[in-house]
Amino acid sequence: MSKPVVLIAEELSPATLEALGPDFEVRNVDGADRSALLPALKDANAVLIRSATKMDAEAIAAAPKLKVIARAGVGLDNVDIKAATTHGVMVVNAPTSNVISAAELAIAHIMGLARHIPDAHASLKAGAWKRSQYTGIELYEKTIGIIGLGRIGTLVAQRLAGFGATLIGYDPYVTQARAEQIGVELVDMEQMMKRSDFITIHIPKTPETTGMISTNEFKIAKPSLRIVNCSRGGIIDEDALYEALKNNQIGAAGLDVFVNEPPKDSPLLTLDNILVTPHLGASTDEAQEKAGVSVARSVRLALAGDLVPDAVNVAGGEIDSSVKPGIPLAEKLGQLVAGLAHTSIVSIEFEARGEIAAHDVTVLKLAALKGLFQTMVTEQVSYVNAPLMAEQRGVDVRLVQDTVSDEYRNVTTLKAVLSDGSVVSAGGTVIGPKHHQKIVSINGYDVELAMAENLVVMVYQDRPGIVAVYGKAFAEANINIAAMTIARQQKGGKALSVITIDSPVEPDVLEQLRSAIEADTVRAVALVEQY
Repeated sequence: MSKPVVLIAEELSPATLEALGPDFEVRNVDGADRSALLPALKDANAVLIRSATKMDAEAIAAAPKLKVIARAGVGLDNVDIKAATTHGVMVVNAPTSNVISAAELAIAHIMGLARHIPDAHASLKAGAWKRSQYTGIELYEKTIGIIGLGRIGTLVAQRLAGFGATLIGYDPYVTQARAEQIGVELVDMEQMMKRSDFITIHIPKTPETTGMISTNEFKIAKPSLRIVNCSRGGIIDEDALYEALKNNQIGAAGLDVFVNEPPKDSPLLTLDNILVTPHLGASTDEAQEKAGVSVARSVRLALAGDLVPDAVNVAGGEIDSSVKPGIPLAEKLGQLVAGLAHTSIVSIEFEARGEIAAHDVTVLKLAALKGLFQTMVTEQVSYVNAPLMAEQRGVDVRLVQDTVSDEYRNVTTLKAVLSDGSVVSAGGTVIGPKHHQKIVSINGYDVELAMAENLVVMVYQDRPGIVAVYGKAFAEANINIAAMTIARQQKGGKALSVITIDSPVEPDVLEQLRSAIEADTVRAVALVEQY
């Protein structure tokens, strides 16, 4: 069999290729050259990019076999995530690859502004010796404001703590307790601007944060304020910053990011009291290698059909070790419910009970939806587009979590309400160190049966002799019964029988069996192992 094609559209570290391993056919293309990129995407199962390659709707449409777009970095401005999701293409990045590098660059800007390092360097290189002109200030006992206390902001705080500075922070999504853990006093934006000797910014650019530091903020700042932005261009209003610096309303600024990059003809570049770098936050050997290795691993997971924690268009994140064994089980429950459904589905409820319910189990819901739609649609189904398929079909999806589980340590159940008002459901659990998958309920009946590739589910009026009838029917069709369980809710009522068979059964055999035992339901379900 031919190997999956991985297209590398930009220069990546040698460690990236090593992390991919020998299981793929690696091809190279200049991603910035559209005339070369679009034809190259035709056979690609995965594409690895950095910032120069635009994976827009046109590029995604040109890649019918594409399963994953991997951005070896953090920003995804060059990827049309909506188009990727619509086409069932997973988008992954390396969200933690540059956090240390970005934090250290912010510290470098702060130190550069405090001690006039770039100007002093240029002056000395030009032959001057102007010690008094470049007298700086210490960080010791200064107040340093940190806007954004996420991963990078926290790293900055940890590093600044060693300077003996007073740290204040602004982040509406962080609790006081969390701020205290990292040695930061939470304040509002007004206090941030009034009290800070230095401010460093570490927040994403959103409609709410764009231009959040502008004329009014600079009016209340200290005249000596030095402000640093190594986050995203536009969080500081550049026009307002220019006026504040030009009129000495604040002391200085350090920018690694700009609204337009490169910032050609920006008046900011004409000022003496500004330190600028060309978006170097992730530009270290270590960050580039981490990013490449990270997305290479994500590509391996994606092409193996596994869930990728760093997929940005999948609800997920890090998967708890107690939740992960339930992913293949949830996918098979989805397949089982799809096989039991005799008409269209109008709503879905995924229920997680037991110890796993204390964790984020969104991934289990996604796996169940993926399994559900695998046999219901013709297009490729992934963790990415399964929720979209439900939405497009008007299927309401609900997640229920309860840490109480009476019979099993953990149990997950998928219930589907059908268009005729009936309900089909399947529940399962994972047991033992080898994570054996068991079916524990079907359509409200308690059962106990190992998950298997081929199942037959029957519902009929309980009475003597039924087992002999379907045992004979399967024997005549040369189909071996591997296991069987029978459940009923009351004596003399309806019984549910679940049979594991060694090979698929033909529809005409099932119809003969249904007629012979006058069954309400006889359905064969094939469960495909994806892991």
